[in-house]
Amino acid sequence: MTDDIPERPPGGGLVQALNVPRNAGIGLVVGVVLAAGAYLVRVLELFGPFAGTRQYPGLGAEGWFILLAFVLASATALLVTAVLTVVSAYRLSKEV
Repeated sequence: MTDDIPERPPGGGLVQALNVPRNAGIGLVVGVVLAAGAYLVRVLELFGPFAGTRQYPGLGAEGWFILLAFVLASATALLVTAVLTVVSAYRLSKEV
């Protein structure tokens, strides 16, 4: 038995080949823009006042809408990143 440890292949090759960092950046921008737009429309009432106001326990309306905007931004970023990565994988499979 030898004491030599076999070398591991580089781990970032697939990530770079599928353009994951670029896709994540695009997803983040799309998510933040969508969430900011939804937040501004709702809180600033850009399309006019909403019918019926409700009382929100705890944080108040703005606090809850900030949390919802964060969830919307992160979910949208994840979805866009996944879709763009699948498209990159499909294109890469066609090249081979």
